[in-house]
Amino acid sequence: MNLYQKPGFLNSIPPVTRNILIINVLVWLACYVFEPLWFYLALFPVDSLYFIPYQLPYRLVTFMFTQVGFSHLFFNMFAVYMFGRVIESHWGAKRFLTYYMVCGIGSGLIQLLVCYLTGSVSPTIGASGAVFGILLAFGMMFPNVSLYLMFIPIPIKAKYFVIGYGLIELYMGFANRVGDNVAHFAHLGGMLFGIILILYWGRNHYNSPLYKLKSKFFGLFKKPEKKMKVTYGDNRKSDYEYNAGKNQENTEIDRILDKIKKSGYNCLSEEEKKKLFDASNKYKQ
Repeated sequence: MNLYQKPGFLNSIPPVTRNILIINVLVWLACYVFEPLWFYLALFPVDSLYFIPYQLPYRLVTFMFTQVGFSHLFFNMFAVYMFGRVIESHWGAKRFLTYYMVCGIGSGLIQLLVCYLTGSVSPTIGASGAVFGILLAFGMMFPNVSLYLMFIPIPIKAKYFVIGYGLIELYMGFANRVGDNVAHFAHLGGMLFGIILILYWGRNHYNSPLYKLKSKFFGLFKKPEKKMKVTYGDNRKSDYEYNAGKNQENTEIDRILDKIKKSGYNCLSEEEKKKLFDASNKYKQ
């Protein structure tokens, strides 16, 4: 226990989650004071007049820390606070930061691809892609935890919540409703890159969702192994007694083989011949 840790709400939040919240709030305040600032932080599509190739690397980062409107900021940061701190506590700061950035940048790349294919020139801002990656991670790590949605007092398991939310985003993305300015495919991009990274990290980890899923999948095509039935009599031997008898038997066989080497097979007694015969049959394949 750290006796010098300062009390307070922010200090109770893991460091990466806390810094994500602070940075987003500070950028939102800066854009509120100087509104044109978002223009220099947003992610513009390739076909846009404002797309500048050398700015793409930094805009793939800045766009996910830029929110427009208080409700946009509140709901994204509420999700980061609710789920991000749990995941960071489970994974650690370094892995969580890597995951958050990969999901955010991945969502931007997917959005750029969709804009290129559809001819859209609308800029993209917001942490929603990274947030959806966090939701996916929570659903995979804690699939049976019950969640309560706002205004719906019915518990929903995290795995069903994530699957349902993803399907809704997929439908909304293809629906392409008039006036819909939400980057649905960026949300799906965050989930896509999130699941790829989780599966990559857990490909050889026995407790990972991937390893369990992979084992169950390939187990469907394996023939069930026949279980060997072992029965014991009343005169069961302990391990010590069994090993002692085994060593004595090996010693006796070695003695018989040495006798054959020195004097030939015909010098063996009938009892010795029988022991050698029984031993040879025991080790046949």
